[in-house]
Amino acid sequence: MNDPNGLCRVDGRYHVFFQYNPAVPVHSAIHWGHVSSTDLLSWQEHPIALAPRQGLIDAAGCWSGCVIDDSGVPTAAYTATPDHARNAVAALARSDRSLTHWQQDESPVAGIAPTPELDEVRDPFIFNHEGHRYAVQGAGQSNGSARLELYGCDDLRRWTELGTLLTSADPIAAEIAPADIWECPNLVQIDGQWVLLISLYREADGMNPLVGVRYLLGDLDARGPGWSFKTTSGGVLDDGRAFYAPQVLAEPDRTLLVGWAGELDRSDEQIAEAGWAGVLTFPRELYVRDRVLGTRPATELTRLRRAPLVLRPDTPFWAPAFELVASGPVALRLLDDGVDALVSAAEGAPSDPVRILVDGSMVEVFHRGGSHTTRAYPGNGSRWVVEGTAVTGYRLGRMVRDSPAAADVPPNLEVSASS
Repeated sequence: MNDPNGLCRVDGRYHVFFQYNPAVPVHSAIHWGHVSSTDLLSWQEHPIALAPRQGLIDAAGCWSGCVIDDSGVPTAAYTATPDHARNAVAALARSDRSLTHWQQDESPVAGIAPTPELDEVRDPFIFNHEGHRYAVQGAGQSNGSARLELYGCDDLRRWTELGTLLTSADPIAAEIAPADIWECPNLVQIDGQWVLLISLYREADGMNPLVGVRYLLGDLDARGPGWSFKTTSGGVLDDGRAFYAPQVLAEPDRTLLVGWAGELDRSDEQIAEAGWAGVLTFPRELYVRDRVLGTRPATELTRLRRAPLVLRPDTPFWAPAFELVASGPVALRLLDDGVDALVSAAEGAPSDPVRILVDGSMVEVFHRGGSHTTRAYPGNGSRWVVEGTAVTGYRLGRMVRDSPAAADVPPNLEVSASS
């Protein structure tokens, strides 16, 4: 699994879709998986929502997109690929209010790259501004630079090309977010400020082309029938190597975010043996303070705390899912088969504590408004060690009724407190 898609809240229930290969842990034959929750803590898995259809516009996969409520009809706008990514189009699918039964259209609403200099266009995200509805898609130009394309879509069945929202000719964007393609754009107002999230795809021989996520703050300036994004500042959304392709959900009182954490330092053979790859992050909240985008764990996550985690200096322990709160220096190490690996280290303070959430192989660190997502892979004989004198620990447990607590699961299993 990889990119989270279609974050929405319908009739009081949160829905998270995600790119998913149900057959093997390989990045191909992409469907949309689907989970939902009323509280961001207990998650129910649903049948596959979108699936590739042989001979149609999404024969090679149903890729990233969003879900909106279109006059009472939950509607997905997603990237449909008939063969190669260069031929991707934007497509629609509709559901009833349960979001478990979907009907995919056979024709696209936005076609192949609208101008000859564009190599690839994908990942529609829909937003509202001044009484109208727009879609933005990520794109890459044939000269190796990135841009974002804008569309009018008051009528979701008829998209109108409105030109370019932003290009890498923008000096701030060029410095902060250099890429061949800007993927998975999200454009949302947070605390009265327009925030643009973009994931960086950069071709490099023998290297992972997914090189992180950046945020840009700015304003929407009128340009003809559409808008251009005037960047004023920006930065790194999450500085961990594992973090990519997040999606936001704007609610009346907050903005939520879920990201994808890819595998780190696992071979294809290890992934095939394990039978799984890819994890979604815990839900996070975004905020803007002093013209800087901040992130923190969703408020609800403190309810996953089940029991105190007894921490003794330099004493190894086992727990499949836990949280550390540090008001001073803290370091987290993993001991495995004679190897002592530093997983995370940070400097907390009483007024600004560090929070570290560990869930199976997932490690998410929150400090000073920033976040760091990484991976560690405990095995049967693995143990954790925490260094620091001002650290409080909690075991984390699932919220699912009649299911074993996370602390009771044998240590050879991958455990997710969030799913």
